[in-house]
Amino acid sequence: MASTDVDVIRLTSAHTDAVLALYLAVAADGASGLARQPHEIDRKYVRAFLEKVDANGLSLGLCEPGSPDRLLGELHATRMGPAQFNHVLTDLTIAIDPRQQGRGLGSTLFRAYFDTVRRNLPEIRRIELLVRSGHAHARRLYERLGFVQEGCMIGRVQLADGSVEDDIPMALTLDRMR
Repeated sequence: MASTDVDVIRLTSAHTDAVLALYLAVAADGASGLARQPHEIDRKYVRAFLEKVDANGLSLGLCEPGSPDRLLGELHATRMGPAQFNHVLTDLTIAIDPRQQGRGLGSTLFRAYFDTVRRNLPEIRRIELLVRSGHAHARRLYERLGFVQEGCMIGRVQLADGSVEDDIPMALTLDRMR
């Protein structure tokens, strides 16, 4: 199945169970870039971030045509407040089902996200994310999409095995969106 054989849907807190199932599958994968471990992901956590997105951001999901309850991927970011940051979406998180990796779904989801932001949130001029230094493939994707590294938070992330990685802040401005 090509990555174009998917539906892009806007997600809200009504999709909590589908997002929870996706996040649990992603977190269980040893290569997950999610900040939370499986025991830290529950319905309350997912519902809370989706409610925040409902009020101040955007969440999109990918699913097979006609199957909105089985997510292949999800991407969300929110405004942080106060008003001086209303042009920024931050804390971007993307999750792709590990069984669907390598299909170009991450790129598909980002392109849909950028298009939706341009169309529905014209005030947004900047999107921010953090990526662990050990996730070279994710960093390459973000760079291909136009994100630029803006620093390095040395030793910020302690992994479950006790090892430490840097956290890399990256940002994209609308004029760099690809």
